[in-house]
Amino acid sequence: MIAVIGGSVIVIGVILFFTPGPAILVIPLGLSILATEFLWAGRLLSNVKDGARVIMPARRSPEA
Repeated sequence: MIAVIGGSVIVIGVILFFTPGPAILVIPLGLSILATEFLWAGRLLSNVKDGARVIMPARRSPEA
């Protein structure tokens, strides 16, 4: 059941990638659902998170 739900969310995310929509948020959501059951999805989600950290580094608050 988890595989069907997570796979469906990823398919919707891929469709949103080609249409206006928040694919960047939906695809990791589907991976996080799949990661509850599958190790490969957890590793892929970890790689996606690492890539997001490289692209968008955390903002630091200015020191007073």
